[in-house]
Amino acid sequence: MKKKSLTIIIILAAVALLAGWIIGSYNKLVRNEENVSNAWAQVETAYQRRADLIPNLVATVKGYAEHESSTLENTMKARGYGNTQPTEQNVAEFQRQEQEISAALSRLMVVIERYPDLKANENFLDLQAQLEGTENRISIARNNFNEAAKTYNTIVRSFPANIVAGMFGFEKKGYFKADEAAATAPTVQF
Repeated sequence: MKKKSLTIIIILAAVALLAGWIIGSYNKLVRNEENVSNAWAQVETAYQRRADLIPNLVATVKGYAEHESSTLENTMKARGYGNTQPTEQNVAEFQRQEQEISAALSRLMVVIERYPDLKANENFLDLQAQLEGTENRISIARNNFNEAAKTYNTIVRSFPANIVAGMFGFEKKGYFKADEAAATAPTVQF
């Protein structure tokens, strides 16, 4: 009788330990997934800030170069911000769209070089400084997101937490990657 009771206690203790481990692993996955979601929201916030600044920049440039601001305006109209989840595919698509905006913004800055009066305009200088600060915020937010995704992905893929991750549908998150064009150094000509 005592042996049977001891066996039951050992089995119950083992089940309790297993349940505790599963609960602990699950909660750790949830915490880290929330960190990734928060970091993703910060990325979207930084990009939204840029999107909010660009129409003011375009409006300022319009007075000097009406026909040349349409490139950026059309790109901005095509970009819609939504509450996306940072899956590998969504991050890649988000990044592709943002690269289009960055390219259009770069083209607009080149156009601006043709208008010396515009470069001296106080509103334009202020917007340009804000945009530069925003680009720095975007870079920081993207780095923070990648760090949060790395921590989360490491947990999701590590044994034995990967068992709990698989049981409850936790999936790997995507990373921001360098633009393919960044691998080639720009040519500077004088």
